[in-house]
Amino acid sequence: MIKKIQKYATTNTLVVVGIVLGALFGIYAPELALKQQVIGQAFISFLKMLVVPLVFASIYVAILGLGDTSKLKDIGLKTIGLYMMTTAFAVLLAIVVMNLFPIGEPIRNQDLSYTPPVEIHEFSFNEMILSFIPTNVFSSLSHASMMQIIVFAMLFAVASLHIKKEQQKLMHNFFTAVSEAMLVMAEWIIKLTPIGVFSLISYVIADQGIDVILGLWKYVLMVLGVLVLHATLTLPALLALLGKINPYQYLSDIREAPIMAFSTASSAATLPVSMRVVEEVGGVSKQNASFVLPLGATVSMDGTGAYLTVAVLYIAHLAGVDLTIAQQLTLGLTVVALSIGVAALPSASLVMMVVILNQLGLPVEYIAVVVAVDRILDMARTAVNITSDIVVVKIIDIISKKKQVS
Repeated sequence: MIKKIQKYATTNTLVVVGIVLGALFGIYAPELALKQQVIGQAFISFLKMLVVPLVFASIYVAILGLGDTSKLKDIGLKTIGLYMMTTAFAVLLAIVVMNLFPIGEPIRNQDLSYTPPVEIHEFSFNEMILSFIPTNVFSSLSHASMMQIIVFAMLFAVASLHIKKEQQKLMHNFFTAVSEAMLVMAEWIIKLTPIGVFSLISYVIADQGIDVILGLWKYVLMVLGVLVLHATLTLPALLALLGKINPYQYLSDIREAPIMAFSTASSAATLPVSMRVVEEVGGVSKQNASFVLPLGATVSMDGTGAYLTVAVLYIAHLAGVDLTIAQQLTLGLTVVALSIGVAALPSASLVMMVVILNQLGLPVEYIAVVVAVDRILDMARTAVNITSDIVVVKIIDIISKKKQVS
């Protein structure tokens, strides 16, 4: 009996149980459900706690791991550029689809209404660029100004490539330890997801009604539709254009990697499989696979970027907020930048969603609505993340081999 309990008492199983029990609790005991909101708020606070050190350390280690500026200028810039390009395409596709087929009926409520944190001014490209540059990095860190933190982390990592090797090693070891410690803490907090989901779901249902959850089918189809379009059209088109090969034959050959990613919902767990498959079946050199794929596990987040964009725009619609095209493009830039820091483990994108919602002044409580179907979408977006990795590594390998021949 004990073994059976241990077998089924996994986080994923408990999340489903939490969703079901939370829904029932919200329906049949709404008064109690409204009073226990603090549990869900505490869960969100724990997620917020990880954001700054997790993003800073992961970006710093990824860039410092390039080794030297010559590699950064050559394969490093090409790799990061391609990863950023594919993520940008995914985010742009999500924005376009959400504008063509908007979903999410406004739910107005005194507790979950949209209140802009500051007066909204007209969009200014100059002001946007300047807002990315921190004038006081400690203030940026304390206020969790993510774009400024990302810019400083990138510059700090590049500067660290110019110091003494022993100092580089010291810095690399320190921030690697910070990153790994944050991942351990993230695993702990993610194990609390069933409790957090129970609290948040029961509160939202008690406050808004069961109709909120029943309407999620449109949201699920929207996210899956965007992910499928990106994986079957955008990425193959890029591979055909830059790699000059049959993209669908290549993707068919290495399909084991995205299937593993879908099963594990973790880019990090899929990395060994991805490296073996692209080398043995995909024809990628070991040197390129060893450099590009580990970097991609940190900075390549096509599926996550598309998911976050759809989720945030969906939540904005639920809150009755119509974001302008300029605001949506700014959101897209933020998602592309923030997706770099998403930890390579299941459901870590919830951390980034909290940040984005806070920056837009949208109610964080609405995470309870989308988290109800987060697991299946997490598996799907991770598979797309890995598909992007194996497409980019093939392009880099083809370009590198052509350069060697010439």
